[in-house]
Amino acid sequence: MPVHAPNRPVCHHCDGFPVVTITTGDRHRDGSRVLLRVICHVCDGTGHAALPARALARTGW
Repeated sequence: MPVHAPNRPVCHHCDGFPVVTITTGDRHRDGSRVLLRVICHVCDGTGHAALPARALARTGW
């Protein structure tokens, strides 16, 4: 039987895509690209907005 997780609002800063990889245009000696991994600083890489404190108290988290 599936376990249903509570619906949490999507982070409005990253729209649910909390981790992205950006190419710098440079290449390593082996020919692969130099990449930067960037994590959303608002949701700390979860993709979900933080629940208000009153919602946490009501649900028992």
